[in-house]
Amino acid sequence: MTQTTDRGAAGRRGPRAAAVPDASGTFSHRQIMTILVGLLLGMFLAALDQTVVSTAIRTIADDLQGYDLQAWATTSFLITSTIATPLYGKLSDMYGRRGFYLFAIAVFVVGSMLCGLADSMYQLAVYRAIQGIGAGGLMSLALAIIADIVPPRERAKYQGWFMAVFGTSSVLGPVIGGFLSGQDSILGITGWRWIFYVNVPLGILAFAVVFKVLHLPHTKREHRIDVPGALALITFLVPLLVVAEQGRIWGWGSTGAVVCYVVAAVGFVLFVLAERAYGDDALLPLRMFGNRTFAVSSVASIVLGAGMFGGILLLPQYLQIVHGSSPTEAGLQMIPLVMGIMAGSVVAGQTTSRTGKYKIFPLVGTVFIVAALLALSVVVGADTSVWTLVPFMLLMGVGLGFNFQPVILAVQNAVSPREIGVATSSVTFFRQMGGTLGTAVFLSVLFSALPGRVEGAYGAAQGDPAFQQAAAADPGQLQQLSDAGSDLGDTSFVQTIDPVLAEPFKAGFADTLDLVFLIAACVVAIGFFVLLFLPQLALRTQSGIQAAQAGDGEAGDSPAAAAAHAAGAAAPTSVEPPVDGADRTGEVPGGTGQPVGTPADAGGTPAGGTPAGGTPAGGRHEAAAHQPTGLDSVPADHLPDGVRPRD
Repeated sequence: MTQTTDRGAAGRRGPRAAAVPDASGTFSHRQIMTILVGLLLGMFLAALDQTVVSTAIRTIADDLQGYDLQAWATTSFLITSTIATPLYGKLSDMYGRRGFYLFAIAVFVVGSMLCGLADSMYQLAVYRAIQGIGAGGLMSLALAIIADIVPPRERAKYQGWFMAVFGTSSVLGPVIGGFLSGQDSILGITGWRWIFYVNVPLGILAFAVVFKVLHLPHTKREHRIDVPGALALITFLVPLLVVAEQGRIWGWGSTGAVVCYVVAAVGFVLFVLAERAYGDDALLPLRMFGNRTFAVSSVASIVLGAGMFGGILLLPQYLQIVHGSSPTEAGLQMIPLVMGIMAGSVVAGQTTSRTGKYKIFPLVGTVFIVAALLALSVVVGADTSVWTLVPFMLLMGVGLGFNFQPVILAVQNAVSPREIGVATSSVTFFRQMGGTLGTAVFLSVLFSALPGRVEGAYGAAQGDPAFQQAAAADPGQLQQLSDAGSDLGDTSFVQTIDPVLAEPFKAGFADTLDLVFLIAACVVAIGFFVLLFLPQLALRTQSGIQAAQAGDGEAGDSPAAAAAHAAGAAAPTSVEPPVDGADRTGEVPGGTGQPVGTPADAGGTPAGGTPAGGTPAGGRHEAAAHQPTGLDSVPADHLPDGVRPRD
């Protein structure tokens, strides 16, 4: 195993030189910000693309004469990006991040160019799948790279930039998408094609910046490549994602849906068997679920992803259908949500950096989200002012800002630096899966409940003389509105007909959203109880690179280290965790690095607590680290509460 740095990186300094760490693996603030520019550009591309395309997809489908196939352009992107996310994490842990991040940008740019050239919806679906392969690595690898170069104690304030970019893109996406798709042509090219073409110069710029400044040392190791696990994951995810996107159209109990369920179940069993067989070389090592921080964060990401994304999706729907906002206007009206995300991220990042405490933010953030969703389920109505929604959107945004980064930070801090990539991508993967499933469930609830609510609203309006007069004047409009209750794709005319006739439909739609927001609040509330079990560990003061150079990469390969790493967390600790960051049960703080009464393994950490690389576990308490194993060797001020040294 040898540690290497990308060719030509060593020794270069200065404003135009590549950002490389010094001998101790430390990057300066200026170097970190330089690298951050490239990472943020990549993340901006991925986040912007989702919202831009979703706004313009109907215009694109009409132009390509494939309205009935439009969902596949979204589904294909979702499938490939979701599958690629854990693959990028594992492979980058094995072979280094830089090459895979550059690959992700390049594939995304090529896919974007091809999408702009598409002549049919079938072509667009294929090219969107190529785009998704690149997008799968842009977000998860960016977060993993920050973990490599910034210690957990300082990382939160840098990761806040990612949330700022994510929030900004969620506003700019509908605005840009609505503007470009509304143009007949720009420079002789159909307007919607520029939605994809604008990615090309931005992607090239991101590639150039990353290629120039990102040079990370990496320890090469021999690994088996988990091909069976990757194939099994594809077998599991593809039918699951397809039925999540198409089940509402097919019917959740249709033959096609049942076949997807069966194939997905078989794929899941095969995936578990493959991961057990490959052990530490697995795409997602199963022993990582023995780490309590990782297990809790994974479950919480699924639950919170379902509730958060499912709830957020419906606010723009409400603004467009009930208030008549255009996609561009709806995007601008969501600015309070984005401001809340940014504010929450900044507060969480700065406070975590100063105090080292992160657990409180996901808990408080979840309470904020639940409160906002409950409030929306009460106040949302056909005549509710947009300004009335502002404080609740702001509160939800703060809750989101409190949740995203601290959970990822907790996982990165609790695993070995050599597994930061797979840990980060796994949390991202579970959140994306939760969001996909939540979106499918909430839309299904919306479409199932909407016809009855609309019918009830029209029944209640029958006694209104103004409504009777408007209905008698144009019976066709009334029938059209009734039919629209089961198909949201045909609601654009709601804004063009008699407002008196449209009012009951808007009331029925708003009542249905109240139900969906209430369900979303209940789902997110489950996440609160899951997060109660998240351990509060001391944040390491070493970056991933520094920890690896200190010997974690070597000690972490031993059977003893693997077993200790899998032990999981039992309780918070008041001292800095070992270099590999694993939260372990029964360890004595202060130096031995071994469970009480357990001798050191020959290949792992010696009894004195010094890893193979020669650095005392945790990087502190050196005097205690070289004492014999046992409670009698640990200074009294290093012992947990209630534990006393032997006489």
